[in-house]
This record gives sequence, C-alpha cells and structure tokens, in this order.
Amino acid sequence: MIHKTYKEQLQTWDKQYLWHPFTQMQDYVKEIPLIIEEGSGVFLKDVDGNEYIDGISSMWCNLHGHRRKEIDDAIKRQLDKIAHTTLLGPSNIPAIELARKLAEIAPKELTKVFYSDNGSTANEVALKMAFQYWQHRGLKDKTQFVALQYGYHGDTIGTMGVGGIDIYHKVFRPLYFQTHFAPSPYCYRCPLGKQSQNCSLACLEGLENILKGSSDHIAAMIMEPLVQGAGGIITHPKGYLSGARALCKKYNVLFILDEVLTGFGRTGEMFACFHEDIVPDIMTVSKGINGGYMPLAATLATEEIYHAFLGEYSQLKTFFHGHTYTGNPLGCAAGLASLELFEQEQILENLAPKIQYLRDGLRRFGALDHAGDVRQCGLIAAIELVKDKSTKEPYPWEERVGIKVCIEARQRGLLLRPLGHILVLMPPLSIKMNELDRFLNIVYESIQHAV
Repeated sequence: MIHKTYKEQLQTWDKQYLWHPFTQMQDYVKEIPLIIEEGSGVFLKDVDGNEYIDGISSMWCNLHGHRRKEIDDAIKRQLDKIAHTTLLGPSNIPAIELARKLAEIAPKELTKVFYSDNGSTANEVALKMAFQYWQHRGLKDKTQFVALQYGYHGDTIGTMGVGGIDIYHKVFRPLYFQTHFAPSPYCYRCPLGKQSQNCSLACLEGLENILKGSSDHIAAMIMEPLVQGAGGIITHPKGYLSGARALCKKYNVLFILDEVLTGFGRTGEMFACFHEDIVPDIMTVSKGINGGYMPLAATLATEEIYHAFLGEYSQLKTFFHGHTYTGNPLGCAAGLASLELFEQEQILENLAPKIQYLRDGLRRFGALDHAGDVRQCGLIAAIELVKDKSTKEPYPWEERVGIKVCIEARQRGLLLRPLGHILVLMPPLSIKMNELDRFLNIVYESIQHAV
C-alpha cells in the first residue's frame, strides 16, 4: 500500500493525463479512480490495499493468474539475454521455438506463423493475407468480405470494416471496404424469430444466400468461433461453426477464425475450432497466447496461403506487412512458458470440473427477476440483464444497469466490466473451486442489490 499523498497525486494525474479506452471520460473524472498496484493468483490489489477477484482476467487474457513464477522467471531469463530484436530479416530463439510450438498445437495444416502484437493486428494481417492471396491467384475481383452481425475483430480500420457492432463501428463506415453481414446465431434474440430447439440452424441460410450471390467477389469470411465476445458473449449453437466452414469451402471463399478470445483453453479445448473438428484457412490468436503477460499475437496460415506469396524478388509478391515488435523475444518467452504450464499441469484436462461447477452455479441465476438469459461456453459466461423477462426488453443505456452491478461487485471484492446490460464472467483458468464459488456469490448478491 502506497503513501496517501502519492496515492492522491496518482488519482489527480490519472484524470489529468490518461484517456482510458472504451470509457466515457466525462463520467470517469467524477469518480475516484481504481488504481491497481499488484496482483497474485486470481487477485488484484489496489493502492489502498483492497483485494479483488480478477473476474474478467484483465480483459479476457490472463490464464494462469498473476505473478505466475514460471512465466516471471522465463521473462527474467530472456531479459538477461536481450529484450528485443527485429524480425525484419534476423530471427530470434524464442520466436522460432514458439512458432514451432503453435504449429504443433494448432489445427493441422496451419503451419506458418506470422507475429504481431494484439488481436486487432492479428486480424488485420489475416484480412490482408486473404485479400492478397486472391490477387496473386489472379482472381482480382475477390475483394470483399463476409462477417457476422455483432462480430468484433478489433479497432484498426480493416478489422472495424468487418465489425458488426454499431456503437463501435457505425461512425467510421465511410472508411471501410465492402463487407456482407450474415445473421448472428444469437439464439436468445434470434434475428429470424426462430426458437433454438427447432430452428435447424436457419441462420446458415442467410450466410449461404450471401455466398451464393457474391462468392465471385468475396475473398474470405471472418468469424469468432463458438462465442462472439464484444457483441455480448453470444454463444453459438452446435453445428453453426462447421456449417459455416462447409459453406465457405462450397463457394470457394477463405475461412478466417478469430480465436483471439476463444483460444488457449477458454472454451475447454485448446482452440474452439476443435469442438467441431474444423480447420480454417487462417486463424488468429492473441490474449491468452502468453498467459496475458504482454502484447503478442499471431496469425497462422496454411502452406497454400503461404506459397501464394512466394516468387522472384522483382515480382513484388512479398507480404509487405510488419510491426516494430513483431516476434518480441520477451513476449515469446512468456508464451513458451505458458504453453509448458498447459502440459505440466494438464490444464485442459483439469478444466472440465471447473466448467461443470460454473454451469451448476449459474443455474440459480435464471430465477432472478431481471436475468433474461444466462449463457456459457467453457469458462466464459454471461448474464443478459433485461428490464422485462417476458418481452426481453433490454435496459436503456441511460440506466447504466451493467455498470451499477459492477460497482456493487467491486465493493464486495470482485472486478467486472459489463458490455452494456450484459455481465461478462471470465475468470482466469487457474481459479480454484472455492474462489469460483465466492465469485458467483458476489455476482448473485450484486445483481440482487443493484437491479
């Protein structure tokens, strides 16, 4: 815990100099900032010494808890050698070793690894690869993309161009290339008015209609497998993912899977695509790639995609894309340590009881007056709060209901961040059963008190 005077200075500087992401600063500067000083395991500690369960895994990326010795030590060992060298020409040992490891654990055929530094850039790389692939193949009309309603793939211009969330993306629409949006398999609010028990995945018909009519102009489809994150933790029905993959093959459209959120155990498998045994043409990963320790991302591609970029120097078929910190040795060393923990501690095998415990613990939430939908995939869950359960009427933005619940939870020792009126529950994979129990109890009590 720091000295009171310094704490107050930090609070002043925070409001004076920082512009926080996805935050209405007019509201923020009226509050006392929550300033995190340290962490251990699933707990964070603020400058006043208060502890909180990290209920959102520090923005969906922390897997093994904070201050994990094995990852700390790996970073320190690498720091004793070198912190950063460029990958534009030279290589480095951790980047090589991690690329080999990623290719081993990824879906078969994804053997080429292109590094960047966050989910947005990984997806930007994927979109550019897909576009340029068809240019090299001579199909120069394939310049458009398909994405899902409520999809989110990042905040760079290209990734916003395939984003389907109006509050994030609408204002920038004049900057985008052409994207076709297929209906989201959002069963609670089905865009087709169907019931999930007998819909026969009718939402795939909308996707097929787009592909059937425009496949000559479409380079790729991009989607988040099983769970659409920022769109509201929308969990997809079984069969949608494999159905979308089959349609892209049928109409000669590349298939890009954004596993930035779902990768590295979040859904109970190493990657979400393993649940339906499909292999994309391109896959992106970030967030959990090194346990949530530092910025790192990767775009994995097939040999077929890779070989389309090979040619004589003068042909200019090179993939002219890169980042200053591509393949950063510290980030890659942390990634290797994280993946070693998966093996040493059999993390995937040990997730099943936690996933079931979470599923059992969420059942009681359905009885709450304003819990419209409770959904889960692996250790990802969401509670969609509604004003009226019978009509599914959402809360208006001005009521800030999600924020109210999260403020209540913070007072009880749990850090959450909502998506509007949707509560996101995403603890580190390392959370213990008793900690998970406390987590759920706080959420339940906070909803009861605040809504």
